[in-house]
Amino acid sequence: MSRYASSTSVSVEKTRGEIERTLARWGATSFAYGWQGNSAQVMFEANSRRIRFTLPLPDRASRQFTHTEARGKLRTPTESGALWEQACRQRWRALGLAIKAKLEAVECGISTFEEEFLSHICLPNGDTVGRWMMPQIEHAYANGKMPPMLQGPSE
Repeated sequence: MSRYASSTSVSVEKTRGEIERTLARWGATSFAYGWQGNSAQVMFEANSRRIRFTLPLPDRASRQFTHTEARGKLRTPTESGALWEQACRQRWRALGLAIKAKLEAVECGISTFEEEFLSHICLPNGDTVGRWMMPQIEHAYANGKMPPMLQGPSE
């Protein structure tokens, strides 16, 4: 199966702008983005919630960009750079699609804003609900026990 937008020519900047305009149309009250190393982040506030998506970006030095697939021949810096940029464009397009799909599901009444964006809601400590919950879910499945519905009194 081929990846969504694997041959897109839409620049990262244009896609990021589309995401920002889409969020503004759907009532977002703030928007920010940034990148560090091999990841980018898109953050926004909507429905009194702060949302953060972390987008893993490909490693520019990865063999998939620096060498040919068939014979493993070293590519020129121009060739490897173009392939890396294509991979970045594809990932940004996929993020834009995911955000639009979530907003459309909310608009159609398929789910609520909180249900669609739950794992990306930022907690007061800066973590996201998804990152906070993943270890707890893994623990529950590993030991076969659900946490109690109501916590007992603090000791």
